[in-house]
Amino acid sequence: MSSSPLIRPEFEKYEKVPANVFDTAKIASKYAADEIASLIRDKAAKGEQAVLGLATGSTPTQLYDELVRMHKEEGLSFENVVTFNLDEYYPMEPDSIHSYVHFMHEYLFDHVDIKEENIHIPDGTLDREDVYDFCQKYEEKIDALGGLDIQILGIGRTGHVGFNEPGSSINSKTRLIALDSLTILDAASGFFGVENVPRRAITMGVGTIMKADRIFLMAWGEGKAKIVQKAIEGDITSQIPATFLQKHENVEFLLDDASSAELTRTKTPWLVGPIDWTDELLRKAVVWLSLYLEKPILKLTDEDYSEHGMNDVLIDIGRAYNVNIRIFNEIQHTITGWPGGKPNEDDTYRPERKSPGKKRVLIFSPHPDDDVISMGGTFIRLVDQGHEVHVAYQTSGNIAVFDDEAIRFADFVTDYHESFGLENEESAELFEEVRASIKNKKPGEVDSDEVKTIKGMIRRGEAKAACRYVGIPDENMHFLDLPFYETGKVRKKPIGPEDIEITKNIIQQVKPHQIYAAGDLSDPHGTHRVCLDAVFTALRELKDEPWMQECWTWLYRGAWQEWDIEDIEMAVPLSPEETDRKRKAIFKHQSQKDRPLFPGTDKREFWQRADDRTRGTAELYDKLGLAEYEAMEAFVRWKELD
Repeated sequence: MSSSPLIRPEFEKYEKVPANVFDTAKIASKYAADEIASLIRDKAAKGEQAVLGLATGSTPTQLYDELVRMHKEEGLSFENVVTFNLDEYYPMEPDSIHSYVHFMHEYLFDHVDIKEENIHIPDGTLDREDVYDFCQKYEEKIDALGGLDIQILGIGRTGHVGFNEPGSSINSKTRLIALDSLTILDAASGFFGVENVPRRAITMGVGTIMKADRIFLMAWGEGKAKIVQKAIEGDITSQIPATFLQKHENVEFLLDDASSAELTRTKTPWLVGPIDWTDELLRKAVVWLSLYLEKPILKLTDEDYSEHGMNDVLIDIGRAYNVNIRIFNEIQHTITGWPGGKPNEDDTYRPERKSPGKKRVLIFSPHPDDDVISMGGTFIRLVDQGHEVHVAYQTSGNIAVFDDEAIRFADFVTDYHESFGLENEESAELFEEVRASIKNKKPGEVDSDEVKTIKGMIRRGEAKAACRYVGIPDENMHFLDLPFYETGKVRKKPIGPEDIEITKNIIQQVKPHQIYAAGDLSDPHGTHRVCLDAVFTALRELKDEPWMQECWTWLYRGAWQEWDIEDIEMAVPLSPEETDRKRKAIFKHQSQKDRPLFPGTDKREFWQRADDRTRGTAELYDKLGLAEYEAMEAFVRWKELD
């Protein structure tokens, strides 16, 4: 492949396709929207049609939001636009909430002035024998219009583009394809269970995509970082179809910071070329070198630094010994058994303040179990050390309860009245209504209000049981039920003023010295991200309150991912006994035990994920040469308001 002018020279050694990294997905989406709008306007001025290849899924939603905004506020017309969607599940009815027909109308087509006859989406209702002819005609329609001007792509964790799974050929055309098991698992949350996900799809081929004049591949979040690195820096292989894009002459990967995390320029930039050694980069580099060479930090030598692209560190700072001591001490100072601060002790090198000795603590938990899964040991430690701990459960978590659990609890209400001789015909009617509603519900259909309420009560009761086990009183448990979540669907409403106001109210009520919030943005449903935005927005609006000057915010991560060692600012070690207590607190969430409804691709139970994650963090500290602990929970401080 010839060198692309979009690849910066210093990246050419590693990157084989142009990649543009943005601070956020929203900014990257606006970049793509501006390019599409420019194409549409240029074509309209010439009296020509703009032919777009469109993608579905969570990745392009902000792109479509921006295009809709441009249409409504800037007069961007779609009358000259023709669209071809990448794919559709098979079989699939167009009016299903899971269909890409429904998706495209919900996010884009119903909000702009595109002509219905200019919309093309693979037909999931065809008889099997008619699929081949349809696919042939789909290709012919694209060719008749001169091909795609711009193709929008996402990337699956198998490396698929469209539904071109591993093994797809670079010359493949539009066709019916069997979905990879990982793709099916990734889609399970949207279908309310893996058993409801179609096993096949109709997809444009790689060859069809490669004929587009211009391609944007968009990827957001930590969960995409590893496959993005392989697609950009790896060898071309049919096992990762996205690598075929390296052969395209006008392709650009649009990434946010999180999805670029595994690229060499981000992960080990000192290998790419000379850099300005900030404190953060130096710590990152020393941690990487220690783990890469499997040598404790204090055993690293001048030769180790010189042989791994870090010779300028020795020139700027001095001998390896000096660098090692500095970074070793920084990491050692992150370790504390006093997450609320240790009273009456020198706190110069402690991550938390000693005063006040007894703090008001507010833990935000996106779902009713994230608190104990993600920071259960720290939760227990804060309570044991006498702090006033409150928990704010941001959502009901009602979509993550199996139907049979709702029937069981509705049955309990009926049996309760019968067993105690209480007359209540409504309880029996409720049970019948719930059972009938669930029996008649189609796969993936939204629950009735009664069923949603029961499922929410199940999650609430489990959260109360866990809090009581930890040792906080009922009055310190707060159930916010943020409105954005209460759609009954996996797709939620955008965060709104009511969500922010509810969040502000609980913060004002508690006036905490410490806030803990979920910074785990790899949550496959996106709920954690929205909940964190609500907390951040509320804190920004409250920043001028006098008591806010004493409020520190710590971010935890949970069932999906942990902070990188070099980023950790507070590490709370857990003893074997505390690890066991944390596990028992997680067990109180019985509806999520054994088989959570939306496990993602990780089949481990949540308590197993939590155990493995905290033990893994402790092992990494041990490998760096720090003290050896049973487990560790890690936190990063949010300092925007400092």
